[in-house]
Amino acid sequence: MADARPPVDVVVPFAGTAPALRALVLRLATLTTRPGDTITVADNRGVAGGTELGKDRVRVVEAAGRRGSYHARNAAARRGAAPWLLFVDGDVEPAADLLDRLFDPEPGARTAILAGAVVDQPPPSGERGPVALRYAWLKSSMSQEVTLGHGRWAFAQTANCAVRRAAFEAAGGFRDELRSGGDADLCFRLAAAGWELERRPGAAVTHRNRTTVPRMLAQRFRHGAGAAWLDREHPGSFPARSWPGLALWSARRAVAGTRALARGDRDGAITGLLDGPAVWAVELGRRLPNRSFGPGRHRP
Repeated sequence: MADARPPVDVVVPFAGTAPALRALVLRLATLTTRPGDTITVADNRGVAGGTELGKDRVRVVEAAGRRGSYHARNAAARRGAAPWLLFVDGDVEPAADLLDRLFDPEPGARTAILAGAVVDQPPPSGERGPVALRYAWLKSSMSQEVTLGHGRWAFAQTANCAVRRAAFEAAGGFRDELRSGGDADLCFRLAAAGWELERRPGAAVTHRNRTTVPRMLAQRFRHGAGAAWLDREHPGSFPARSWPGLALWSARRAVAGTRALARGDRDGAITGLLDGPAVWAVELGRRLPNRSFGPGRHRP
């Protein structure tokens, strides 16, 4: 591993409870840092008292003005001056040496994006445990390979994504008003400007997935709203699926899931019975607005 790497400003948006914020700060404090590195949590809850929860090398700043993760990321990014920004989500567990691993090997001169790995949280040992959690693990729902395998529209998710500050600022950062899809939009704009993306599969975070089916589907509704917006802004990036074809595919998956359940194949039953609702949630979510909430507004 390289002995030297550039300083990094770690940026994490947050909009949960006060106990969850304390837990996040403790997790981030385990990151191995070097001189010049900073770790900033952007408290986007719209309530007072969050900044006092900072600890040691982790500072908590208020991201007021708009309830949205991309607004929060922009607000925290402006607090630093390091040549690289590392965006991670508040629901991930980073490896202690994540920063060093991201910069091994040294990025190319035209590289603006380093896509670290995202590993789905494994379910409890054995086959039992929350159905939604096991489904996400079986499908590798949050894996970077899903979005990096998107052909000419490949992008890195902000669950674990480093961005060169000069490129980030030249592009104007994230679009504050978006609820979903801001990471893809930024990657598409940087690629159009001639910047490149490099994979860093050895630099991993573990993503804590939703533990209930309703919460998992709600997340996919939001992703659908982002996909529809992205396809309007970047035509061809996320085209809608044919509903008749999707209905036939969903029915076949449901039959396969029912048969798996009958023969005692729990994993086959979970994927077969949830594949259809998961994809339909994305397609129906395309009809929802993709704007984040303004000052004083709370997410449903």
